[in-house]
Parts: sequence; C-alpha cells; structure tokens
Amino acid sequence: MKLPQRLENALNKLYKAYLTNQLHPEDACRCAVGNILNNNDSWKHLSDSHGSLELNYIGKVHQAFGKKFQGYSPSELLAIEAAFLKGCGYSLPFSYQGKKPKFPKGEMTLFNGLQEAISLLCSLDNVKNVMEITQLFHVEKIKKEKMSVVI
Repeated sequence: MKLPQRLENALNKLYKAYLTNQLHPEDACRCAVGNILNNNDSWKHLSDSHGSLELNYIGKVHQAFGKKFQGYSPSELLAIEAAFLKGCGYSLPFSYQGKKPKFPKGEMTLFNGLQEAISLLCSLDNVKNVMEITQLFHVEKIKKEKMSVVI
C-alpha cells in the first residue's frame, strides 16, 4: 500500500523513536509531535497547554496562513499530540497535578500512546489504520497465498 509522504515520514520517525527508546510523553522534543518535527519543540508555542486542542494566538496565525510543519497544520499537530498523551493515560491538557501513567516511559504506556497517535495520523490522510491487527492478518494471508502459488 502506498502511503502519503507525510504519513510515511511520521510513521518512520515514530517507529524509530519507539524502538530506540527516544519517545517520552513529557518532553516536547521527544513526544509524538516532537519526534515528527525532528526533535524540535517549537510546536509547543502553538498552544498554551501541552495536550490542549486549542490554538493560541501564534497557533491561530500559523493556521490562518496555512503554515505546515512536516506537512501538518498546527491544529493537526495538537490533535496528534493529544491522541498520543491520551493513549498514554494522561488527562488533558497535561498538568503535573492531573492523571498520568505510573510509568510514563513504560513500554506498554508508550505503545498505547503510539497506537492512538498512529490511528489519528492514518485517519488524517484517509488511510486504513496501519496498526489494525486484522489488516496485519490480511497481509499474512496474502503472503501465504503467494507462497503457495510459487511452490
């Protein structure tokens, strides 16, 4: 399946960050959006609160002018980060007094956050969720069918 370039780039960055232990929900450079934007935290100035879906003045200006960051609009970036944080188990917007996972860098915590972020990324590009398990089974079935034809 051919993926849109921005989605493919985002997925590659997120998978790499997850596999190399460079994903951290409380670090603006190493969170989902921070990794998509090449470990840059400038995106955090688009909103007043980490995990908020509400653009601040700067975010609204960038949105109004059609500014894209690695192919994503400011509102899309906030939605991606919110999905990631929510999937990790945080209450939104993020606050040190709010609900948060016991192990923010735990493998399952990050996997759940990654799964939510990827689901949203796919929906933004109208692509079937690449993390959906039934799709993985379908790919395996096709591979097996091709193998039986070759043999």
